[in-house]
Amino acid sequence: MTEASEQALGVAVLTVSDTRTRETDTSGDFLQQAAEAGGHNVHDRSIIPDDVYQIRAVTSGWIARPDIDVVLITGGTGFSGRDSTPEAMAPLFDKHIEGFGELFRQLSYTEIGTSTVQSRALGGFANNTVIFCMPGSTGACRTAWDGILREQLDGQHRPCNFVGVLHTQSRS
Repeated sequence: MTEASEQALGVAVLTVSDTRTRETDTSGDFLQQAAEAGGHNVHDRSIIPDDVYQIRAVTSGWIARPDIDVVLITGGTGFSGRDSTPEAMAPLFDKHIEGFGELFRQLSYTEIGTSTVQSRALGGFANNTVIFCMPGSTGACRTAWDGILREQLDGQHRPCNFVGVLHTQSRS
């Protein structure tokens, strides 16, 4: 196994939306392409309605799989309508990654100003799988990937990254 393949993570991408389809899911497309360009393997991808129990069901299935190390969720993190990704995910987390949402909002502030306070982006670990929940816009996914996730999912990034954490923990 080469050093590059040892660092490849298994990824799943979930789009939470009442309106997106595979043809219109530009955010899911971006996350899949970015993960693959980063040397990771996207093993699954799904689009589901903004429903707490469907979000939990799909994510729970993925965190139980040994081939999935990372779940990237786009959508459902705002305050409008049925946005419920934080409510769906928070109870599943064994550990919260407070810094993800904080840093995402800081980066987003330079792009959209004070509107970033309406983002409830969050991250955490569940069954030794790292999960990042981002807003549904492609721009927000790009901000998260370029500003945080690319480096944190790269085993060569120093002084630390999540690859080391994922590869040193065993699955429940």
